[in-house]
Amino acid sequence: MGLNFMQACKDDDTTDDPTPEPQEFVADSTSFTSYASWSLDAELMGEDPALGAAHAGNDSNSVRKVYFMDGQAPVNGEYPIGTIIVKETSNDTAFLANTAMVKRGAGFNSANDGWEWFLLDQNGAILNRGADLMGGACAGCHSKASVDWVFTKN
Repeated sequence: MGLNFMQACKDDDTTDDPTPEPQEFVADSTSFTSYASWSLDAELMGEDPALGAAHAGNDSNSVRKVYFMDGQAPVNGEYPIGTIIVKETSNDTAFLANTAMVKRGAGFNSANDGWEWFLLDQNGAILNRGADLMGGACAGCHSKASVDWVFTKN
């Protein structure tokens, strides 16, 4: 009785990563619709002098909730392409505003590390977007964050 042995060879330089990092992520009309079910990573109350007039409801009655899709955290000090963050602002009586930022990549807005800024309605529909949203106010403020343009989760 003879035994036959077979050995499979595999090139060690190949990668079995089933989900490679995307080169670019472009948010669309469905990207923000379920944001309130995402990870709530910060709930800030009251006036924040750093916000000034840039965000609606910056007074003693304001509540700012910051949601991260999939609870994303920075990796080696940088958020990966496809990171989506939504800040919902309300007060005692009403919804005031939703702002968001998305790490887009692929050379988009390279001066601001690939972030795109958004204004959303109460349901997460895109009202306005861009690299220079609000005349650059988003980028101007977020450039002061200690980790990749994000203040609330480092």
